[in-house]
Amino acid sequence: MSLVQWLVLPLILHVVLTFVVGSLNLQARIAAVKRGETRLKDIALDSSAWPQSARKYGNNFDNQFQVPMLAYAGVAILLATGLADAVSASLMWVFIVGRLLHTVVHTGKNDIRRRLSTFLLSYFAVAALWLWLAFRLFVIG
Repeated sequence: MSLVQWLVLPLILHVVLTFVVGSLNLQARIAAVKRGETRLKDIALDSSAWPQSARKYGNNFDNQFQVPMLAYAGVAILLATGLADAVSASLMWVFIVGRLLHTVVHTGKNDIRRRLSTFLLSYFAVAALWLWLAFRLFVIG
């Protein structure tokens, strides 16, 4: 695989993860309505009426559109400027491993300590990606 493929593949995997979590969220919500745990009028303006099982998927789905968007932007700039390298690709792989682990913990037992550590893994990978980008762009030139 080329360097660009190694850099972009984690983003593709993240897109797949987002669709999987979105599908699980939809399934959990439909099941909650069918079981009578939630009435549609109760969630029309406020998602707090969903049962905990459905809220975990919904919250995790929302998480896939927060810090990860900074990863997408960073990769786009790296590609546009021709600054993509093995360091940035490695950081993206750390990012996707962190996102996958975070999703497993968040939608599973939801142990807060483990969830925080998996979140921080992907969070710091994205922060390091941006620091590396800034260094390559403004210091090394």
